[in-house]
Amino acid sequence: MKAAARLSVLQREWDTVSREERNETLIFNRTLWTIFVTEATAHHSELPLELQNNIANLALFMFNRTIEMMGGAEPEALETMISINKSLAAGLRGQKANI
Repeated sequence: MKAAARLSVLQREWDTVSREERNETLIFNRTLWTIFVTEATAHHSELPLELQNNIANLALFMFNRTIEMMGGAEPEALETMISINKSLAAGLRGQKANI
């Protein structure tokens, strides 16, 4: 949820934060996704293969969108990243996402 909150703040304050601050938030999110996808798809993972593949595809989307955002995409493009993070966090807590 912290990553989604940080991305939401970034989206709201896009025009007032420095490029360095933008990148810091995006790198934080990418780091969390790197850890998540690495563990979810590791050889020792007990997750079903289909779920592993879905997580890997979401991570790939997040990594690509991060590059787009660092390249100067519009802040509205963060919305999907925020929604995915919120849904994932809610699912891991066993709750329904409030998007």
